[in-house]
Parts: sequence; C-alpha cells; structure tokens
Amino acid sequence: MARIGAHMSIAGGVARAVERAVLHGCEALQIFTRSTRQWRARPLPPDEVAAFRAALARSGILPAVAHASYLINLATRNPVLRGQSLAAFGEELDRAEALGLLGVVVHPGACTDGSETEALTLVADAVRGLLKERRRGKGLVLLEQTAGQGTSVGHSFEHLATIIDRAGGSRRIGVCLDTCHLLAAGFDIVSARGYEATFEAFDRVIGLERLRVFHLNDSKKPLGSRVDRHQHIGRGEIGLPAFRRLVNDARFEALPMLLETPKTGGRTGAPEVDPLDRMNLETLRALRERPRGAG
Repeated sequence: MARIGAHMSIAGGVARAVERAVLHGCEALQIFTRSTRQWRARPLPPDEVAAFRAALARSGILPAVAHASYLINLATRNPVLRGQSLAAFGEELDRAEALGLLGVVVHPGACTDGSETEALTLVADAVRGLLKERRRGKGLVLLEQTAGQGTSVGHSFEHLATIIDRAGGSRRIGVCLDTCHLLAAGFDIVSARGYEATFEAFDRVIGLERLRVFHLNDSKKPLGSRVDRHQHIGRGEIGLPAFRRLVNDARFEALPMLLETPKTGGRTGAPEVDPLDRMNLETLRALRERPRGAG
C-alpha cells in the first residue's frame, strides 16, 4: 500500500520530527532541515544528525524527504538571488545527504524576467551543476510540479521534462506531484477518466519511473484556478473519491504520500498529536482498501 505520512516540524531539533511522525502513526515523513525564513542556516551538529538517523531507523518510517526553502528560486536571472539560491539549495542537498534522506523536494522557481524557455534552462543548469559537484551523493533532486500561480514554472509535465532533459537526464532527478497543484494547474484528477488521462500523460511525457513522492492536499480553489490553496482531505474541490483512487493505485503502492494540509497552529514544545494532522491521516487510512487475503 501507499506509505501515508505528513510534513512534521523540526522544532526542538530534527530528531523531534521523527518523534512527531511516530506519534501520528506516519509511514513516511517530510521535514524542513533548516529555517525557511532566512538564507543562512544553523549548522547541523553531528550528535543531532546521529540522533535523527537512529530515531528514523528505529521508527520504520521510510522514506523521509526534505522540502527546500521557499526562498530558493532556481529560475531567476538576477545574479544576487541566483547566487543565494544555488548556495542554499546546495546546502539543502548536503543536509539531506547527512541525514540519510531520499532527497529534497524543490519548486523549480519563478520566471521574474526573460522568457519561460530561459527560465527552464536556468533551472536545468542549476540542477546539473549542483549534482555534478556531488557526484558521490545519493540524494535525489525532486522537482515539484507547481500550481502555475503567477510566473512560476513547472506547472506542466512538459516543463518538468524539459528541465530533466536539459539537466542531462540524471537518474538522481525525480518528480513530486501535489494533488492541489495538479488540480489548480488544470489536470482533472477528480473524474475517473481525467485521473487516468493525467497519469497517462505523465508517463508519456516524463515516465512513471521518475515519480517518487506525492503531496496529498485537497484544494480550496477549482480546476484550472492557478491558485495554490491547500484544504483538508475531502473538504475541498478534489473530494474523497479521487483520494481513494490514488491511495489504492497499484502503480504507486510503494510511494510516500505526504500531507501538507493546514495544522492546528500555535503548538510548540514537546512532540504532541496535532488534531488536524490526526484527522487528515485517519481520513486517508480509512480510504485504503485491505489487500486481498489480508486478515
């Protein structure tokens, strides 16, 4: 079955994210490895790295991925912002490698000036160069398909395929699909016919072997809105039948499906169960069909 999990806070140290994931019964995990509000990151002390890796191994949670800072824009032509983005994303990859993560999910970026074609080439150049500098690494660059809001690139499968191709087609480049982003970008994943057409197109343009992670979020906005607004599972424009179809799709049975739905908020300190995370995780688990012959 699909491995259902969520994004968890690293407040108190990265190992605390694993504790939070265990409390929620997660089978997969996503974290930020650093603050998303500033360019400079606090170094990860060796004892904190060791504690995280040990906690993850004990938990049985697999895989764990990082999400890159939203400050990063690999599509920009601005030399200062590009330099900051390359340095920050390189650091994201190094931190994920140290923590033993599958890879780093990253939004391709926004085309603030120049053409869309140039922006895609800039993203590809960044990815190719950063992976070349880390030849011995194992972590993946996981390009997240976007909602198409504003000048962001990566909302079409053709965009992602172009980036992968221009980056040299490395096997260390994968794709993360977000259900809210898919709907907002114009992919009908709600109807049975639209759902099949979406993944047939993905396989034709990119290849299902590149699909490594899902973000499961319902959408506050309708099909083709180009607006990225996450909603609780089953309470938005996507609805429960589409999520039932996805979590039971045999093509994706080993993939992590990670919630990024709204949290309760204002909760700090020791790990504890977030009622909204628990609600959404229980909703998804209830949609999974028991394998034949089980129990």
